[in-house]
Order: sequence, then structure tokens, then C-alpha cells
Amino acid sequence: MTRSWPLRDRTSIVGIGETAYWKPGGATVSEFELACQAVVRAVEDAGLSLADVDGLSVYSGERSNPSEVARALGLGDLRYVSLYPGGGNSACAVVHHAALAVAAGTADTVVCYRSICQGQFGRFGGARTGTGTARAAVGRTVGGRDAFTMPFGLMSAAQNYALEARRHMHEFGTRSEHFGMISVACYANAQRNPRAVMYGRPLTLEAHQRSRMIADPYRLYDCCQESDGACAVVVTTTERARDLRRRPVWIAGAAEGLPAGDGGDRFGRPRELWTSAGLAGIARDLYERAGIGPSDIDVAQLYENFTGQVIMAIEDLGFCKRGEGGPFVEGGTLEWPGGRLPINTAGGNLAEAYLHGLSLVNEGVRQMRGESTSQVEGAEHCLVAAGPSAPPSSALILRRAA
Repeated sequence: MTRSWPLRDRTSIVGIGETAYWKPGGATVSEFELACQAVVRAVEDAGLSLADVDGLSVYSGERSNPSEVARALGLGDLRYVSLYPGGGNSACAVVHHAALAVAAGTADTVVCYRSICQGQFGRFGGARTGTGTARAAVGRTVGGRDAFTMPFGLMSAAQNYALEARRHMHEFGTRSEHFGMISVACYANAQRNPRAVMYGRPLTLEAHQRSRMIADPYRLYDCCQESDGACAVVVTTTERARDLRRRPVWIAGAAEGLPAGDGGDRFGRPRELWTSAGLAGIARDLYERAGIGPSDIDVAQLYENFTGQVIMAIEDLGFCKRGEGGPFVEGGTLEWPGGRLPINTAGGNLAEAYLHGLSLVNEGVRQMRGESTSQVEGAEHCLVAAGPSAPPSSALILRRAA
């Protein structure tokens, strides 16, 4: 640790909010209404009023436009609005940008939110029809890199990410059972979380191995859910946070980045990135800024769009060496309460809900408040990692306030 990050512990998350979570089509109100509900609940949780909000930080793919949300909620003048490019890769970056804004004095109170109603809008540009979801590859023109891959059948996220998982298996001997151990840990945590979509639906490793193949080597339970819902977090300065209702959760470190040579065209990536989550450089900056190392992390919320990418993230984040992620997860390492590194303690994208990772930040806050349904005893540091292999990505280290 060679330098001190000027923002270390100077900003805090002071409120979290969320709607109910459903399978696609379960929401009874619009995606926009869910976004507004989540923002209102997060602000109430902080003990603030909507009049206190003067900034919004959201994903570039957010359909609930910040200007429309601000108008619908009757917010005053906004002094800061930020859009971070992408989807799940944005989960920690939107919080990072909010922290930068309040630390610089650009805004006093910034809310980050994410709303997704896949039951209303489908996925990958698909539109809902009377008989189901029309996928992006059907009935529309594609361009750019998709024009080179879709004609050969490479259409879905599962298919793209499966290629990297298979490469990791080839180079390091990682097995499907290792992927299943991640799923089992997340589903077990969801059984203690009544908010989780998969509450009441436990998973065994045997059931994981019997589940149908989606995109080899990924089986059904290796893939994140499709969901309806919304969540939000409130960020302000730590100085101001001391006077608010809830015990603040300090933002000890935040980082984002794009590895050299990486990008949306996955086939042009350097060879080493084919077995990486693209988080190694982010991890370096993150630990340095927080002033701690991997051994200081008590609990982690790791974005699992697909389980193989969690293996790669564990390696990139320094919990084990490159290629050792498979053996690392054996023996209950990721399980609550006795595992060395409990992960996704609310169920994560696999078993709680798929909100492009912002729900993982909410669970990190609950862990630091001591309010999780799978609370890690004495936890002082929680690492949250956004979407892997989806540049530019991001990560946070949250610290329990002294």
C-alpha cells in the first residue's frame, strides 16, 4: 500500500431500498413505478426527504430515465446526473460516481437505482408480444460485431460466457461441479431470505448436475435469473451521515476500469483475458485505496451472471492464484456460516433476483449494518464486485463504521 486514497471512508451509504422481487411477469406495476418506489424507500431508510436528493447516478441501460424519475418524484434542482455505460458491470461504478460527486461537493445526496422488468420488456432488445418475447435475433437487423457472430448461432450471453468457462476448464482442470458449488451456496442463502425469488426452492449439487444444458458447459442453475424489481442506494458524505437515522456504511474503496485490449469485441481480447473476469487491475486499485488486502475481506457479494465467471473473479480478486479457483471453492469455502469466504448472502443474481448487481450492494450494506438474513458474525469489510468480463467493470469495499 503505497498511497492513501483521498476518498477512503469519506463517503457513506446511508440508505437502501427495494421493491418485492418476482419472476418475469410477476410485477403488477410498471418498471418505472418500481424505480420510483425503490428510490422513495431508500431515501426514507436514510431518514431523509426527497427534497434532500440533488443527484442521481444510474446505468446507461436504465429505461427509467433520471429526468422522468426526478419529475415524477417532485425532486428539486439536480446538481449531478451520471450514466455509467453498460449493465451488470455498472453495479459498483454508479456508487463510485455518486461518492466522487459528494466528496467533491458537486452534490450533497446522490441516489443510485436500477429497475428491471423483464416480464414487460424481455431481454436483449426483445419486445413483449401476445405470445411471448420476441428475441433480438428474430425480426430485426443487426450490425457491428453481432453481424459476424449471430449468423453462426452466437446470440445469447450464456453462449458468449460459456466459451470463457470452457477455456478455463481446458487450461486449469476446472469442473462443472465447481460451478455447481457456487450455485448451491447462493441457493442456500436464499432459503433464509424471504425476499428471494428462489426462497423455498433449495438446490443440491446433484440437482445442479442433473439440470439441463443451456450452453455447454453451463447448465440451468449456472445461469442468473430473469427478474422483475428495483432497488436503490443513497450516498452522502460521512460527515453528514453521522447525523442521519441509520448507522452509515463507509465506502472504504472503489475502483473501475477497462483492461488493455479488452472491449465489446470479445474475440479480439488478449489470450490471458479469456480466463479472467477482467477485474485484476480493478482489484489492485481497490485494495490499495481501501488500505487492506484480500485476507481482510469477511464476506463478498460477487456478480454471478454465470458461475464460471465467479471462479475467475475469485482469482482476479486475489483470494487464490490464477487457475486455482476450482479447488478454492471446494469444501464449503463459499458457504455461510462456516466458510472462509461466504458469498452472495442474500442469494445473489442466481437465487435472490437479477437487478444487474445493485441488489448485491444492498446486501453488502445489510452485512455491514448487521442486518443480513445470513449475517457473517463480526464482519467489518464486504467486497462487492460488479459484472465480470463485461468492460468497463467496477468494485467496492464497504466498511463497518467505527
